Amino acid sequence: MIFSDFTNQIQRFQNSPLGGLDSQFKLAPELRRKYTEEMITQKSPKKAAVLALFYPDKQNKTNFLLTQRASYNGAHSAQISFPGGKVDKIDINLQQTALRETYEEVGVNNKDITVIRQLSNTYIPPSNFLVTPFIGFCNQKPTFNPNNEVATIIEVLAQDLLDDDNIVYTPMETSYMKNIEVPSFKLNNYIVWGATAMMLSEIKDLIK
Repeated sequence: MIFSDFTNQIQRFQNSPLGGLDSQFKLAPELRRKYTEEMITQKSPKKAAVLALFYPDKQNKTNFLLTQRASYNGAHSAQISFPGGKVDKIDINLQQTALRETYEEVGVNNKDITVIRQLSNTYIPPSNFLVTPFIGFCNQKPTFNPNNEVATIIEVLAQDLLDDDNIVYTPMETSYMKNIEVPSFKLNNYIVWGATAMMLSEIKDLIK
């Protein structure tokens, strides 16, 4: 997808209805499907926000940014995710959280980012976070300067997200799931699953 083709559709992206849970559940682990809105509300989840950042590469093809988290003693160690994190008391809203965290984690200044819209909230059971994703873009390829929370910068062609052949089912074993096959995206040879895959599924439906 040429970047101008992406930017020419921004008004449609802003005005089209979101796929919501119908889109997210295409790539949701079975564990997540068991949580109703009522159950989520009762758990009083912590709030966080992330940014799906699109931009042109040197060939003017549309890319978006993913990161691999650094390894640590926690539920999401070394997982693939969007830049983002939990709400800070200095944030005036969730969009500012997403932009602040993007700057802190990968060094992209919010002055260079145009936010297109807010997407559907995504609940993450293991860490009890309710994450609000935003989709945005830079007119030029950013210079990334990751901090120590980020192990790897992953730049993915938007066209690869739209390719249904990149949806796979992956055996997964974590501290909270044993020998479970989960729907995933295989992007740049990385397996993207869980909340990030759910958000990407909604973005994919929005773009298509």
